[in-house]
Amino acid sequence: MRMLHTSDWHLGRSFHRVNLLDAQAAFLDHLVATVREHDVDVVLVSGDIYDRAVPPLPAVELFDTALHRLADAGVPTVMISGNHDSARRLGVAAGLIEKAGIHLRTDPAGVGSPVLLADAHGDVAFYGLPYLEPALVRDRFGAANAGHEAVLTAAMERVRADLAGRTPGTRCVVLAHAFVAGGEPSDSERDITVGGVAAVPAGVFDGADYVALGHLHGSQALTGRIRYSGSPLAYSFSEADHRKTMWLVDLDGDGAVRAERVDCPVPRPLARLRGRLDDLLADPALTRHEESWIEATLTDPVRPAEPMARLAERFPHVLSLLFAPERAENDHLASYGQRLRDRDDQQIAEDFVAHVRGGTGPDDRERAALLRAFDDVRVDMAQREVAG
Repeated sequence: MRMLHTSDWHLGRSFHRVNLLDAQAAFLDHLVATVREHDVDVVLVSGDIYDRAVPPLPAVELFDTALHRLADAGVPTVMISGNHDSARRLGVAAGLIEKAGIHLRTDPAGVGSPVLLADAHGDVAFYGLPYLEPALVRDRFGAANAGHEAVLTAAMERVRADLAGRTPGTRCVVLAHAFVAGGEPSDSERDITVGGVAAVPAGVFDGADYVALGHLHGSQALTGRIRYSGSPLAYSFSEADHRKTMWLVDLDGDGAVRAERVDCPVPRPLARLRGRLDDLLADPALTRHEESWIEATLTDPVRPAEPMARLAERFPHVLSLLFAPERAENDHLASYGQRLRDRDDQQIAEDFVAHVRGGTGPDDRERAALLRAFDDVRVDMAQREVAG
């Protein structure tokens, strides 16, 4: 069984105000061409098809066109919803679409009901685990607690129970949208931390021959059987060094996996430049970046005049301008952004408490209250999307 694993299309998303719809259309052209060129048997899309719960109409039209083209190719497609998608909206007409070979899995109740496909070696069961918001599915799954590990464990118990009742030798492929321990995040994924814990252990997926993950935007293999495809396009400058690909995965009759990366089209390379403005404008080594999308961090001790306009004369596609003046590390004038770099919401809140108290941070009770508050806000946002 030859599978093409992709995820995190984020249709409708822009990049620093640059409309990416044409680039996303080019990627989907490439996906369909790859399906035909490499004799793909099934396409796997592991969530975050759209960038937001109510996507703009051009993004919906692009998705509709993609569905028609995949159906016309005669190759089955299995898709799940991600944390950016509205599962209810995405799942509308799923039963009808399934007749065309497009299998949308957006309802948590269906995690133990696979899409069954067959090759010369027998059946392959594809189980779709859409993004599972713990607070919304815990009771339904009878999970031990409202955490990602608990609900994914409960979902995988349903998968394994169904698989045990199938013909011996049936191979198992799981699609999931989650943050699995060992994965390398970037700046462009929405935080799904629950109770201060974001990642779930890879052992949750024991028993699957292949796990097609979505959520993290960098293509990566956690094990030979557990992989993130990553996003097909860069959605933040933190992805400047990413190689954007899909996984072409061969699953043999014994469940062994062989995988290779298929490169995605690059609309324009990304570059992160850092230095004094005059140096950036004069450095001949930067000529290769003159047609790139640019994030420039200026280190001038004093902010220069009209820096964006001056940069654009050499780098016409400069999109982001940051300032990090050359100062001593203990300089109290260091930027607020620098002080918060790599700190999550919980840490920032605890730092604020310590600041207003003159150095005394929150105690355990207050820290737990902050955690509950952040979780409540996240769950409220998820419920609003479901209700919408």
